[in-house]
Amino acid sequence: MSKAHPSKLKKFMGKKLSLKLNGGRHVQGILQGFDLFMNLVIDECVEMATGGPQNNIGMVVI
Repeated sequence: MSKAHPSKLKKFMGKKLSLKLNGGRHVQGILQGFDLFMNLVIDECVEMATGGPQNNIGMVVI
């Protein structure tokens, strides 16, 4: 399993990201931090529910 190279994620720090997760989940938020295991800290995170309302979930670790 490859690990994320920090220099490739560093350019996205402080920028809004859109992420597709397992289980059909889709979230958007601002990248605040990450580590070598690809754990991401996302602030102002919003879960984009399919065909439903958006859920504001604040700061999360993915």
